[in-house]
Amino acid sequence: MKIGLTLYGDIDGRSGGFRYDRKLVEGLRRAGDTVDLVELPWRDYGRGLLDNASRRLRDRLRIDVDVMLQDELAHPSLVRTNRHLPYPIVSIVHHLRASESRRLSPLYRAIERRYLDTVDGVVCNSAVTRDVVTDLGVDPERTAVAPPAGDRFDPTIGAEAIDRRARKRPLRVVFVGNVTPRKGLRTLVEGLAAAESEAELIVVGRPVDDGYVAAVRRCVRRNGLEKRVRMAGELSDTELAATLRSAHLLAVPSRYEGFGIAYLEGMSFGLPALASRAGGARETVTDGENGVLVDPDDPGAIAAAITRFAADPGRIAEMGRAARRRYERHPDWTETTARVRRLLGATVSEDGVTA
Repeated sequence: MKIGLTLYGDIDGRSGGFRYDRKLVEGLRRAGDTVDLVELPWRDYGRGLLDNASRRLRDRLRIDVDVMLQDELAHPSLVRTNRHLPYPIVSIVHHLRASESRRLSPLYRAIERRYLDTVDGVVCNSAVTRDVVTDLGVDPERTAVAPPAGDRFDPTIGAEAIDRRARKRPLRVVFVGNVTPRKGLRTLVEGLAAAESEAELIVVGRPVDDGYVAAVRRCVRRNGLEKRVRMAGELSDTELAATLRSAHLLAVPSRYEGFGIAYLEGMSFGLPALASRAGGARETVTDGENGVLVDPDDPGAIAAAITRFAADPGRIAEMGRAARRRYERHPDWTETTARVRRLLGATVSEDGVTA
């Protein structure tokens, strides 16, 4: 098939969404498909909506393909533009703004619903994401659940190493994610402060929201945690792998995740996950088996979880081994690509094009 992929920004970006798109392109090309990229400039939401009046954008998108993949993140620029394009469209949905609890959610929901009405199929990174998409009017028969693989590091680590690490103290907790309100870092810090332990926290991630970063730092100072919380910023893959290998627990209590690739990457190192019940995390994290699920914005539940982990090395080891097993049975990129190709082939056939 001749396939296009439209997205905001540079596909070589470091976020989980970019990695998904990049690995999918690699898999499609290995399968014999051609893939042409259309990388659009980053837009804020309002400026993106204005793109729909741009004839220049429409002309740029009129390329010779059998089917166009679109990263849903770029939907502001495409919500009306799509109606002028000559090929079938399949959207890749990592995370819908409509899923989040925020002041403008009704507006985002209306625009995303309208955008999804312009596409012929949807690739979803989790069953939870598919439920949100179908709730917005997409026919379930036109969707495919194709989760990302968690093999960014694919480390070698056995049960003995997981058990040995679990006995070390103090408890080492690592947060991995952009430092934004949705990721729940401030709630994690509040939970750490209230926990009955001397657990340490390493924060790994890009400081996206300066105001929120400042609020987190104030929370650290107010609770006297300067010696127990380290803001490490962005790390190289080698540095992050070393951090995960030496930690006991991955904690990202997001208000919402479409999938939550960080949990699976932590599990590759045998780390139990502390995650939110909201969104797709519960497809990877089984409460009480390979991690703990808490309600969003609940520092008390986080404090209780950290306290229990700190007091029970055997529980950390048992959950760590279960986490590693969960990672090992997760679909790889070959399976993910195959699921996407099946949907693309069906979409092309329905449109009357020979794949």
